[in-house]
Order: sequence, then structure tokens, then C-alpha cells
Amino acid sequence: MNTLWLALAAFVGTHFLMSHPLRTPMASALGEKGFQVVYSLVSIATFVWVIFAFRAVPPAPPQFMAGDLIWWIASVSMLIGSILFAGSLMGNPALPAPGADKLAAAPARGVFAITRHPMMWGFAFWAITHALASPTPRVYALTAAMAFLALAGSWGQDRKKAVLMGDAWQGWVSRTSFVPFGGQLSGRISWAAAWPGRTTMLIGTLLWLVASWAHPLLGQPVAGLWRWL
Repeated sequence: MNTLWLALAAFVGTHFLMSHPLRTPMASALGEKGFQVVYSLVSIATFVWVIFAFRAVPPAPPQFMAGDLIWWIASVSMLIGSILFAGSLMGNPALPAPGADKLAAAPARGVFAITRHPMMWGFAFWAITHALASPTPRVYALTAAMAFLALAGSWGQDRKKAVLMGDAWQGWVSRTSFVPFGGQLSGRISWAAAWPGRTTMLIGTLLWLVASWAHPLLGQPVAGLWRWL
């Protein structure tokens, strides 16, 4: 477990360092493309370390037995996360792509009417799902680190984008919500605007079905809808 915690600290820590305090000096020294290469290599290397460290921890008895109710909650959580992730890939002003200012000026609709960080919340829902369905110490460590990276990373992204995009991002923040459905519950955003759209629903549902179908191929329990078929 100590090695797993070290690997997780390296993975999460290097992400934060390279995304925030070290990004500007590294990009200046290496160029934008060089920075992206180094960022990717470090991320891959530390993630591989996490995988090997996770597998090296002997399986432990679960903290509780996950019955059908827990599996239903976990399955719905993962479906929501998959839909949020799928929608985040289209028209997301938080992604480092040209035209972010124009995207941030558009009305918040679909997954962006749910949360302005749908990709990060998709990862957070993945963490919640696996903590519920597989309540063991090594899974708790992994999911806690990933949830922290996703949510603290979203907070850091808000601060970074406010500097980079100025009023465009502040306007986006004023029309969106950090917490999923926070805009709807506060009355600022209509529930109708939060409909993800047929394409996003289809892609997200297919992602959820394929990922849960592949669980046994990875040596994991049967998951999702497949548990009841």
C-alpha cells in the first residue's frame, strides 16, 4: 500500500505541478509541443507505475458486501459519468483548443448546463462507482486520488482559465455551475437546457455498455446492465 500511495502521489502531484506552477516555465523552455510531449511522457510513466503498484497490493476482503442496490447505484453513477465524459468532448471551452472564447460565449446547454467541468465530473463519477462496487483499501486509495485530481483539478482550471481568458471565462462561470445540477437547483439554469442531446446520450450509453461488458475480460466482476441479463 505504501508503494501504491507513492505512485498515486507522483501521478497526481506531477499533474498539478505541470498544469499550474511549472507549465509556463516548462513551455518557455521546451516550446508548447515539447511541453506536451514531456507532459504526456510523465503522465504515462506515473500512470503505469500506479497500475503496477495497484496490482502488487494483495487483494483484501471488502469492507462490506455490495448487494443489488449498491450495484444499481454504481451502475447509474457510471452511466451519468459516461454521458458527461462523452458530452465534454464536443464544444468544451475548457479544452486547450482554438476558439475557446467563442465557445464560452455560447449559451450553456447539454452537459455544460449540468456542470462546466463534465469531463472531470465524469472521472469523479467513475471514482464513486468503483469505491461503491469494490470497497477494498487499494480501490479506496485509487478512487480517492482520482476523485481529488478531478475535482481539485477543476478548481485549478477555473483559476487558470480566468487568467488566460478573462471576461470570456468569467461570463461562462456566471452562466454555469461547478457542481452538477447546481444551476438547476438554484434556478439559474432551466432543467430543459440540461438535456445532453441524442448524440451525447447515444455515445455515452455505448461507452458505458462497452466498458461494463469488458469488465470480466480484465479480471473484474460483471458490471452494469450485464449483471442482470
